[in-house]
Amino acid sequence: MSQSAPSPSEVSAEDFEFIRRQVHDFVRTAVVPRENEIMAADRIPDDLRSAAAEMGLFGYAIPAQWGGIGLDLTQDVELAMEFGYTTLALRSMFGTNNGIAGQVLVGFGTDAQKKQWLSRIASGEVVASFALTEPGAGSNPAGLRTRARRDGDSPDADWIIDGQKQFITNAPSADLFVVFARYAEAEAGNPGIAVFLVPADTPGLTVGPKDAKMGQEGASTSDVHFDGVRVPAEALVGGDAAAGYKAAMTSLARGRVHIAALAVGTAQRALDEAVGHATTTTQGGQPIGGFQLVQAHLADMQTGVLAGRAMVRDAARAYVDGSDRRIAPSAVKLFCTEMVGTVADLAVQVHGGAGYMREIPVERIYRDVRLLRLYEGTSEIQRLIIGGGLVRRAAAQS
Repeated sequence: MSQSAPSPSEVSAEDFEFIRRQVHDFVRTAVVPRENEIMAADRIPDDLRSAAAEMGLFGYAIPAQWGGIGLDLTQDVELAMEFGYTTLALRSMFGTNNGIAGQVLVGFGTDAQKKQWLSRIASGEVVASFALTEPGAGSNPAGLRTRARRDGDSPDADWIIDGQKQFITNAPSADLFVVFARYAEAEAGNPGIAVFLVPADTPGLTVGPKDAKMGQEGASTSDVHFDGVRVPAEALVGGDAAAGYKAAMTSLARGRVHIAALAVGTAQRALDEAVGHATTTTQGGQPIGGFQLVQAHLADMQTGVLAGRAMVRDAARAYVDGSDRRIAPSAVKLFCTEMVGTVADLAVQVHGGAGYMREIPVERIYRDVRLLRLYEGTSEIQRLIIGGGLVRRAAAQS
């Protein structure tokens, strides 16, 4: 199995700043003006998808040797804060390629698997989908019921997969599913979970209708069903059935820092919209920004944004240098996704009745950010990881 710790970024600080500025301009000049179009059509326009692919956004976190840009997590979060400034559907379009699906291959795939898939994932030719969540097993993968069994005793025997996944991002457009399945009952030291690479056109794999969601229009999710899906032995990620659970946990931890950064970017947008509204909207002949209670709302929003941004950068550094890849990712995900919910609510409050109207940015933001507290592990799960981790750390040191 080919697995290594995150390496230092392949991109210099100077080159990265050029990339970040390009993304900043793309988001604000090309995407923000079309947010209502994306919301109404419930899809990202083809020209924006093509522009994102040409900029390398489908593979910015994939190593350069596999066709990506090679950003590390400290740089990834800076881009995520830029992506968060607009509709979250934009980031969702290529987020799984760079994140929880792509990183499973980067960190755990064999050289042959990387050669087969990563360059196409990085270019956007292949859309990868992370198929972990299922009925009865969401934030805790240990509850997986999807099964994988060998069709024979030989190490070269095919695997047969049966089960159902739900809420799978990009499933309707996916070319490749990174599928987590139980191959054995859990026991001490072995959760019995393996990971498989399953092309979308594999017989027995069916994708359900696109889910109708509260928000994040333009980002698609659906159920995925596996009915006797046969894949070759080479489809087992890393060639090691026992590596699956670690692959899931490692990818989710990294993804949690990324989602936290996304939340900070969205909170910044909500704050900017609220400040803009407060300085241009009048009540009784004066701008409402002159009212102390409105200023108090803005102050609370700004405080949350600043705290979240600092926390994201600190957690990303800790992940890259290896000093904390468990507690800090959960803590930053918990704080920032809860924070953006509060900031979005205050932004609507500052807007008053206008903030409840469709096609006003803060109305969309209010709906979009609710999901951030649910995926990549709910807030409740993050609290368990943080609290349990602290207790275990103290016990180990005593």
